Amino acid sequence: MRRQQLSVAGFILFWKLLVLSVGQCKEVDNAARSRQVPMSPSDFLDKLMGRTSGYDARIRPNFKGPPVNVSCNIFINSFGSIAETTMDYRVNIFLRQQWNDPRLAYAEYPDDSLDLDPSMLDSIWKPDLFFANEKGAHFHEVTTDNKLLRIFKNGNVLYSIRLTLTLSCPMDLKNFPMDVQTCIMQLESFGYTMNDLIFEWQENGPVQVAEGLTLPQFILKDESDLRYCTKHYNTGKFTCIEVRFHLERQMGYYLIQMYIPSLLIVILSWVSFWINMDAAPARVALGITTVLTMTTQSSGSRTSLPKVSYVKAIDIWMAVCLLFVFSALLEYAAVNFVSRQHKELLRFRRHHKSKTKNSGGAVDPEELADSLRRVNIDNGLKATDPLHGSMNNIYTSNHREGEVHESRLTSTAAVTSTPSNSKDSKTSANNAVSTLNTPGATANTTQSIPGATAGGGGKSTEEMRKLFIDRAKKIDTVSRAGFPLAFLFFNIFYWVLYKILRHEDVHKQ
Repeated sequence: MRRQQLSVAGFILFWKLLVLSVGQCKEVDNAARSRQVPMSPSDFLDKLMGRTSGYDARIRPNFKGPPVNVSCNIFINSFGSIAETTMDYRVNIFLRQQWNDPRLAYAEYPDDSLDLDPSMLDSIWKPDLFFANEKGAHFHEVTTDNKLLRIFKNGNVLYSIRLTLTLSCPMDLKNFPMDVQTCIMQLESFGYTMNDLIFEWQENGPVQVAEGLTLPQFILKDESDLRYCTKHYNTGKFTCIEVRFHLERQMGYYLIQMYIPSLLIVILSWVSFWINMDAAPARVALGITTVLTMTTQSSGSRTSLPKVSYVKAIDIWMAVCLLFVFSALLEYAAVNFVSRQHKELLRFRRHHKSKTKNSGGAVDPEELADSLRRVNIDNGLKATDPLHGSMNNIYTSNHREGEVHESRLTSTAAVTSTPSNSKDSKTSANNAVSTLNTPGATANTTQSIPGATAGGGGKSTEEMRKLFIDRAKKIDTVSRAGFPLAFLFFNIFYWVLYKILRHEDVHKQ
């Protein structure tokens, strides 16, 4: 009996030890499982967006549900190459888009976010964003694709890409080169309507500019002008957002290359007013040189600008400068003409005196009638006016007025003939000749004929020459003050109009 009791007690002890060992093994196994290494990234990605995950990149998040909100952010690396001829600009940016895709939310992986290889972009859904005013663009692939993909635990997706864009920028060049241009960048959805996709600007820092970014000719204003530009097409209503860059042109280059040189050319043309009027080669050469230089300068200012139909500020400046230079050249033509009138008058006197001596003091009626008709034409008198006056009035008036021509005479009274009726003109000429041939009138007429005395109206040849030269010098004297004053008034009007008045209007707009 006792042996049986011992065997039963031993059996019970064995089972207790067996149960205790099994319990300990389970605890060790659970502890080992708790200390197990987490899932590998490859396995996690395959589970998250692989073939076995059930993720379909062809279907947008929240399919058949609310639209996907995509917040956008732009970081400008460089801004430049603003071309007036093609009306576009070139910009290098980081385009960042962020949206939520519930299918990519995870809890198995310990990290808060995952930075994935750009090749994974083909495995997820992305917005179909494009630039509406783009003329050319390219991606950057040196040394690898400049793209970033980051997925967060809550399913948020950050997609960043580096782009170089050439965007159209319609410009208003009426105030060029003192203009302010506004260039836009439009981001639009191509295939998804607003029922499926909506773009919006990121709340914090939607547009950022690289530190130290400068433009060669413009100042990029700091304030961001963000707008919405929803587009309505036949295919539906599409989301669109835009940013406007306000660029104020700096005219330092144009001052040095255009305004100051043209100003100096105009001032150089005024030097001819102080050169002796007898130095015709010097004054003519100076005038023609300044005109040609100004023409070249004006043509050069238009080479870098488009062929627009309206007048620009630089066009007005160049046109007025060319007008002043050309007027200075015409001024010498007037001076030369006035200063040489006495020579023409003396030549006419000598010619008429030689004819009088050869004819023995008699005047041919036919020749006189023809001379009177030429007088009428040269003085702009009407052909229907009656002929009256005398040779004394004709010659004396010619000395007083200083009109010069081979057979040009000016009368203090209206001296005309009727070319259409040659008989009347010959009769009037015979009457005048008969008066000249009378003994009493011959002496009076001889005194009035040019050349018979030293000068018309009692003036000597030297006095007449001095009179005309003084008139020519007076033109130069008036021009020395008139031209600079007129150009000064134009400058005041020009700079006040474009730098103050129109500049303020542009800023108000």
